[in-house]
Amino acid sequence: MMKPYRVKLPLSIITVMICSFAFLALLYTEGISFLSSNSILKSKSCARRGAVVQAKNKTAEEKLENPEIDDRFNFDPEECDIAHGEWVFNRSIKPLYTDRSCPYLDRQFSCVKNGRPDFDYRHWEWQPDDCNLPRFDPELALKKLRGKRLLFAGDSLQRNQWESFVCMIEWTLTPEKKSMKLGKVRSVFKAKEYNATIEFYWAPFLVESNSDIDVLDPKKRILKVDSVAKHSKHWEGADILAFNTYVWWMSGLRLKTLWGSFANGDEGYTELDTPVAYKIGLKTWANWIDSTINPIKTRVFFTTMSPIHTRSEDWGRKDGLKCFNETKPVMNKKFWGSGSDKNMMSVVAGVLKKMKVPVTVLNITQLSENRIDAHSSIYTETGGRLLNDKEKADPGHHADCIHWCLPGVPDAWNQIFLAHL
Repeated sequence: MMKPYRVKLPLSIITVMICSFAFLALLYTEGISFLSSNSILKSKSCARRGAVVQAKNKTAEEKLENPEIDDRFNFDPEECDIAHGEWVFNRSIKPLYTDRSCPYLDRQFSCVKNGRPDFDYRHWEWQPDDCNLPRFDPELALKKLRGKRLLFAGDSLQRNQWESFVCMIEWTLTPEKKSMKLGKVRSVFKAKEYNATIEFYWAPFLVESNSDIDVLDPKKRILKVDSVAKHSKHWEGADILAFNTYVWWMSGLRLKTLWGSFANGDEGYTELDTPVAYKIGLKTWANWIDSTINPIKTRVFFTTMSPIHTRSEDWGRKDGLKCFNETKPVMNKKFWGSGSDKNMMSVVAGVLKKMKVPVTVLNITQLSENRIDAHSSIYTETGGRLLNDKEKADPGHHADCIHWCLPGVPDAWNQIFLAHL
């Protein structure tokens, strides 16, 4: 009987066929895995995809040791939603400065120096959900500012951020390579080696008011909502402009506003609802930016509202005294207190959306909302003097739950700011 003829394939062809089948099986497996992944259901999937591929390259041992692989991508301002994330406690993180080491820190923000006994508030690190936020690098910041003029303009919370920024970099410079000139309205820090200046300009409303220099009772304040001319002449020529304005607008449901001159005094104003006045004032500022700033030469930033934590009931402390004695952040990612007005925030979004000059928004509101533990509280000053023992014993009336201890939360704002730069 004749045996069936068997075709003997060369070894090389058999090897190719086996590899092909293995490759197809791998593609099928990877396809199923990819389709079942949550990453395609989330925004910024393209950016996250690269991180997932990197994660797959880790060794089996690494995966066993760390089953929850961090698939956040490196910071990309176009991709990362910085507002969503969580505060993670990290004892190993040490601030770049202290309120004793930085010579330019106001007593208003020098909490430890003023007697604050706890330190944990300085060791919380903001981690966005979608990306890795790079640490603040003082030398990198100075290199980016070489030959440039950075100006922060706004209220005392903007000064809070300015002082944080200066303190985060000044320690890298020897005394002869830096200088500070403090003023009531304008203060200038110079990094001489880098030919860079980091300035703060006091303009709590951005538009003009009769309360800019001599702070008046809120009931006597009148805002000139159609002009920034008095302030803007000091902003011209800056390479980087960073603005904020919010808390001074929140002195009541209605504000006294006028167009034109203050010459008519108390008789020339019109009362407007606060969001309406805020919108008109921001439009005046936006018109100046659009008509004056060359976006090729100057970058513009706007910092969103810094929350106020004066109502402890917001975070479930009915027996609390505002932010006094709070030592941990609120861990609920969606926490939103009564000290942040969403209507005002939507006004900012609406005005910025219609501007011709691009404005980078530093959205620090949500991440700051959770930090009920990091305010100056009773470890601060008022009227140019530290609180006395009687005032400290009455935090319900005297705790400062608006401004932040330094080092502290504004350092995270500047970490985000530098990442955008």
